Amino acid sequence: MKKLFLIIGAPGSGKTTDASIIAQNDKTYAHYSTGDLLRAEVAKGSDLGKLIDSFISKGNLVPLDVVVNTIVSAIKSSDKDLILIDGYPRSVEQMTELDKVLVANDDVELAGVIEVDVSEDTARARVLGRARGADDNNEVFNNRMKVYLDPIEAIRGFYGEKGLLHRINGERTIEEIVADMKNLLSNLK
Repeated sequence: MKKLFLIIGAPGSGKTTDASIIAQNDKTYAHYSTGDLLRAEVAKGSDLGKLIDSFISKGNLVPLDVVVNTIVSAIKSSDKDLILIDGYPRSVEQMTELDKVLVANDDVELAGVIEVDVSEDTARARVLGRARGADDNNEVFNNRMKVYLDPIEAIRGFYGEKGLLHRINGERTIEEIVADMKNLLSNLK
């Protein structure tokens, strides 16, 4: 059975960096960033990629069915049994849909949800400081932060009631955060 770990956090929280370091250093984990999976489709220039880009470029959520299908496909095609997916869920609908899919699937167990917790000021400084592309500007950041904050209490409540939610202080060094996350993952698997 595959064990799934969701890594959530504000834009700029470091969730992708943290998860990728863990997967690079421990080959028993596969790491997928929801954003990277979607951006890879955009880079293909396909019709689906163009549709995805029309949402991403404005900082909006990609339609639910597209995201869930992308994630499930990545999990099922992985050669690893421990899966880290960051950046998901970002809405109550995404959370609910994934939960339905996982309940119906005996091959994958959600073993934990880890939130990398940072202040909005830290998140803004990190995102605007990295300026990777056209979507890293103040206006898009404000929208992305709102998209993150609006459902976060419901997401925390849902996974908290199931005993799956774990929060890590993301205001520290990458080394400290990764060490905490790795320790937590070891205890959860």
